[in-house]
Amino acid sequence: MQKTKGLRLTLILLVLFLCLFGMLMIYSASSYSSDVLYGDAYHFVKKQFFGFLLGVGLFFVTYFFDYHRYYKLRYWVLGLSVLLLALVFVPGLGITANGARRWIGFGGINLQSSEVAKFGFVIFTACYLSKNFVKTKTFSGILPILLAGGIICLLVMLEPNMSVTMCIGLVMISMLVVGGISFRHFVILSIPALTLVVVLIVIEPYRFDRLIAFINPWANPKEEGYQLIQSLYSLGSGGLFGVGLFNSRQKYLFLPFAESDFIFAIIGEELGFVGATLIILVYLAIISIGIKIAYNAKDRLGAYLASGITFVIAIQLLINIAVVTGSIPPTGIPMPFVSAGGTSLSVFMGAMGILCNVARQNDNSFATVKFKKINLQLQNLKRKEIKNV
Repeated sequence: MQKTKGLRLTLILLVLFLCLFGMLMIYSASSYSSDVLYGDAYHFVKKQFFGFLLGVGLFFVTYFFDYHRYYKLRYWVLGLSVLLLALVFVPGLGITANGARRWIGFGGINLQSSEVAKFGFVIFTACYLSKNFVKTKTFSGILPILLAGGIICLLVMLEPNMSVTMCIGLVMISMLVVGGISFRHFVILSIPALTLVVVLIVIEPYRFDRLIAFINPWANPKEEGYQLIQSLYSLGSGGLFGVGLFNSRQKYLFLPFAESDFIFAIIGEELGFVGATLIILVYLAIISIGIKIAYNAKDRLGAYLASGITFVIAIQLLINIAVVTGSIPPTGIPMPFVSAGGTSLSVFMGAMGILCNVARQNDNSFATVKFKKINLQLQNLKRKEIKNV
């Protein structure tokens, strides 16, 4: 019991470290641009801090909310996720920025619907798999998950937001694999999914231009290749130990979205290869703890919830780093807990509350088993004493 409590405390401390480290790096990456654009060097830091406070509140709510109750709420959670995604397209509510409609604005607060939908889908899928894991060997058995994931991916794609669509699609496939999908169905689903990705890239000019820029960014260094080149400059300048905290040169309006999607490039520039590697190790520790919580869960629902949340963190981190390092074509997706984005931070912290709730109930389950063993031992001792008398 002490071991699992220590695991849970370690997870909370690691997440807290990333949140605080993120605010520090957001200030470093955005202080100059924030001062130029908004007249306030702390503009993005203040928004992130508000998201952090909201996230702390969400963490405690989900931490003390019995995760078994999500089963009764699964359709409401899925419906809310779809509704929030649909509201993005409602005039007066949806906010357009950089050619995409990804936010809902109300009361001076902006909400990115896709951040909520990711974990809403995880909750629905975990609940479905926990009661229908036997059916995953049949196509009809996994059809509800495919339909739910397909609707969410379609709405996210219409924003458009291909990076989050890829993230949700990969999370869906990962959860189906954990849920016991057959290899034949895995292949059948993977082929059209890969084909669809290619089609979506080809039919949209700006995505095709990004693909060309990824293959050779210096072919168009002032347009589509610009962001990737600046990111590589940033990482390359860092060397082994970096140029020093707050000393980045790329943040002076050279690297676009330095405080959000490309914050890892600033981390690499200021803290070097060593610092960037240490941050990745922190993430790997969180992912490892998530896997352990899923493995030790007392029931299938807890295992699937913990697995799904861990998949979101791992997949989103992998896509973010791959984009920043030029390993895949440029696409915008935040680095969990670190990138600027109040909605992303608060929702991820809420998801950590669910993960810790699963772990806490693992503790309770362990304590119950231990109590039963002790009680059984006492009963055996009493029987021996009676026999001796």
